[in-house]
Amino acid sequence: AEDIGVEKGRAGFYDDNGAMRDVVQNHMLQLLALVAMEAPATLDGNDIRNQKVEVLRALHCPDPDDVAQNSVRARYGAGEVGGQEAISYLDEEGVPADSGTETYVALRAEVDTWRWSGVPFLLRHGKRLRNKFTEIKVQFRTPPVQLFNRPDGVSDAEFRRKLRNGSLCQIRPNVLTISIQPQEKLSLSFGVKQPGADMIMTPANLDFNNEVAFHRKTAPAYQRLLLDALIGDPTLFLRADEIDASWRYTDEVIRGWSAPNAPKLAEYPAGSWGPEEADALFEGCEGCWSRG
Repeated sequence: AEDIGVEKGRAGFYDDNGAMRDVVQNHMLQLLALVAMEAPATLDGNDIRNQKVEVLRALHCPDPDDVAQNSVRARYGAGEVGGQEAISYLDEEGVPADSGTETYVALRAEVDTWRWSGVPFLLRHGKRLRNKFTEIKVQFRTPPVQLFNRPDGVSDAEFRRKLRNGSLCQIRPNVLTISIQPQEKLSLSFGVKQPGADMIMTPANLDFNNEVAFHRKTAPAYQRLLLDALIGDPTLFLRADEIDASWRYTDEVIRGWSAPNAPKLAEYPAGSWGPEEADALFEGCEGCWSRG
């Protein structure tokens, strides 16, 4: 999530590419690959990149119907960010009046491997959102049998029906949050029983903050890359087959946006959390987008 709009002088580049090419194709798919990759045999750069490539190659390439159902593209209108008025994307200097470029993308992706088949990967990037942050949430499956927090006065049959159809989302899933920006930290949320005779569950957290633990900040990203280039470590650099695999998926999504049944370009006010249409990418009790 970014709170900035199109930086001065960058509108020409950005309008030719949009959020999908600018951020999703490279940065977000790299994070997806790092989350979903199998453990490498060693920490050698090629061993790590081999595993990432396998994930990117296994990304399900959607057909136009999939794109229409599992993606949202939008652009920001006028609004307020951080107490400051913000103009719409179409009013940014250098943006054509008839532009159809997206500044926001939300995707429901699938990775067709034995481990991840059937597990949704929900990706979101947008400009002029309320806050700036980068994070990954790994949401664990809820138990198949729900023992806690059963509502009073609900029969067994009705309870089972509500759980199956998603109208009752009773237990919050355990969630591992990996925060990348503005802080580097880990947080694990889980349910605990409240003190007392009643069986009432409430959420709790365990946190680890890198800067607090070690009393120093990590090196800036480009400083790390420059050092790796000097010492010949290719781990954090993209290999040609990685780039091919990520564009294979990206191109299919972009192609689907040109289909007759493609989702229309939605709008959202600057300073919001994006278009409401993106919320529909979550199904049943899967949750919602993070707000940092």
